[in-house]
Amino acid sequence: METIIKEGKDLETILESICNELNITKEDFYYKYCEKKSGLFNKNSSIEVKAFLKKDLIEYIKEYIEELLTNMGLTCNFETKLREDTIYIKIYSSNNPVLIGKGGNTLKALETIVKQKINTDFNLRVYICLDVENYREKQQQRLERLAKNVARDVYKTKVEAHLENMNAYDRRIVHNILTDFKGVTTESIGEEPNRHVIIKPE
Repeated sequence: METIIKEGKDLETILESICNELNITKEDFYYKYCEKKSGLFNKNSSIEVKAFLKKDLIEYIKEYIEELLTNMGLTCNFETKLREDTIYIKIYSSNNPVLIGKGGNTLKALETIVKQKINTDFNLRVYICLDVENYREKQQQRLERLAKNVARDVYKTKVEAHLENMNAYDRRIVHNILTDFKGVTTESIGEEPNRHVIIKPE
């Protein structure tokens, strides 16, 4: 996958330059940057930007997943979507139950492996959501219903409630669905993997 490298004095100017050269917008790529110092006593400094087109990264992820699943003896195809900086990849495989695993554990493990691969190869932290046979979509709907039901109880009783330990993606679902819920607030506490959401009365 191609890495676009640009250097200059101002971050925004560099990003605009990438947009103009490739005829894209800032929403079309991920980037990371670092400050580079040079000269006597490191008085001269510049900013180096490394950018990665989102469409290229999605193809890279799909190829990596296909390689992993082929090694598991599975064939697959994909449906992808990019929304609010999260890459959603729906997988259709020759054995969906095996790919999902008990309680979704195999799917969660695959998602973790893919995130680690991207972090290792490109030093990028990207929101990635993998789904198989709409399993995660159904789980999200279940989680949203649970969050709303608990929030109603908290609103009525004025007693805070602790939800079960969740990964960052699931915690974000709870926070988002209750953002505008009257009379309650949410907070994540604890250390991974025991981090969870508290729903509190306002």
